[in-house]
Amino acid sequence: MKSANGTVFKFGDNVDTDVIIPARYLNTTDPAELASHCMEDIDRNFIKNVKSGDIIVANKNFGCGSSREHAPIAIKAAGVSCVIAETFARIFYRNSINIGLPIVECPEAARQIGAGDQVSVNFDSGVITDETTGKTYQGQAFPPFMQKIIDCEGLINYINASH
Repeated sequence: MKSANGTVFKFGDNVDTDVIIPARYLNTTDPAELASHCMEDIDRNFIKNVKSGDIIVANKNFGCGSSREHAPIAIKAAGVSCVIAETFARIFYRNSINIGLPIVECPEAARQIGAGDQVSVNFDSGVITDETTGKTYQGQAFPPFMQKIIDCEGLINYINASH
């Protein structure tokens, strides 16, 4: 399984799906269109500044609110390679796996990593390294079946590859 390496965009507690992708844009399922509005209600410049491979770090309950898949799709399509948080809303967690967006729970990393830090994540081991500070954190590694789903870029591709 691969790893992620990018610049951190930092968010706080309870970042809900309406902030990740505002409801006014839910009339499309086009990933590029969703990405163009990702996080705009919490960080107007997010989409202008995010680069492929960058990482979102947030505190508790990331992805709470509506169960829509649009939220992880918008994040992934914006180029974000991984989301690290203290905790995730359970439906967001599962939707992220289903669409192939790697997410890692690690309270210590979520609290200590700062905006703008360069961070790498090894998905096999769950080790998160803040390249800026030199600190490492042990995040929760994915079980093998989840790693396969993410490697296939989502559940549908995983199912199709299995047949």
